[in-house]
Amino acid sequence: MRMPKPRGALSEWLVARLAAASPEASRGPAPAADSRDDEAIALWTLHELSYRGFEDASDRGEREPEVLVVRHLLEDALEDRLRSRWADEAGSADPAPAADDVPAALEALVAADDGPSLADHVRRHADVDQVLEMLRQRSVYQLKEADPTTWVVPRLPTRAKAALMELQFDEYGNGDPNRLHAHLFARGLESVGLRSEYGAYVDDALPETLELNNSLTMFGLHRRLRGAAMGHLAAFEMTSSIPARKIAQGLGRLGLDGAMVGYYDEHVEADAIHEQVAAHDICGTLAEDEPEQAAEILFGAFTCLDLESRVAGALFSAWGVDA
Repeated sequence: MRMPKPRGALSEWLVARLAAASPEASRGPAPAADSRDDEAIALWTLHELSYRGFEDASDRGEREPEVLVVRHLLEDALEDRLRSRWADEAGSADPAPAADDVPAALEALVAADDGPSLADHVRRHADVDQVLEMLRQRSVYQLKEADPTTWVVPRLPTRAKAALMELQFDEYGNGDPNRLHAHLFARGLESVGLRSEYGAYVDDALPETLELNNSLTMFGLHRRLRGAAMGHLAAFEMTSSIPARKIAQGLGRLGLDGAMVGYYDEHVEADAIHEQVAAHDICGTLAEDEPEQAAEILFGAFTCLDLESRVAGALFSAWGVDA
């Protein structure tokens, strides 16, 4: 994968700074971002150095001080934005439940979510172009599905660690590379005529898509955000089984049968099981063993629901669809 196209002064500086062909480029201070879009693609690029890197960037960029300063500033701004949204949602109430109430608090948070549903639209109304655009947006994460969460494994206490490994083993195909969920998604993209290589559609990614990806990676990269990472995971697993069935039905309605339907069918059953593991065995035990993480778990769960809603809203706006 090559570095993405810049979207402003900051990402242009960063791409030049990381380019393997010009190691002395852009040694001056990083400019301010021109827009939220510029910020988002710059942070995505910085995070990607910790995944698979880029053909046209030096791997040394991951640890260079000037680059790390930019990453930290962008992550601070993103975290502040996410916590401000959670504070607005929580209001004046204390968002931290008792440790043994965390699974119930997660269920209540999910039940109260009334964001726009891409799955409902795909099931009943979406046309082929809209479904393909949704898949292009989702590919930015789905082609590395589960990887951000794996970073959290060594940071968890015993019970939560064991439960997360159980869930992740399933995400990685139970040892079968052909059942790896990211690989299943790649095969699904090919079956509907889309590109399946890692990062193929990042230049088409909406800022909301990038913010969702950046948040999940940021949670995974920082030990202090382990509770948020697990809350995000729980909310995702608790809200994905039924939508996966609806999306599979929508794909069938449009004649997009094959591997992509198989991917979503896989998640109908798997995520129904993962829901209980994530809410009780991971988040529940984490809160019991580390009670200070209870509030962080709910923050992460809210962030997952909020960011998914923002992506759906952005797509509906682009399509002229009422949410």
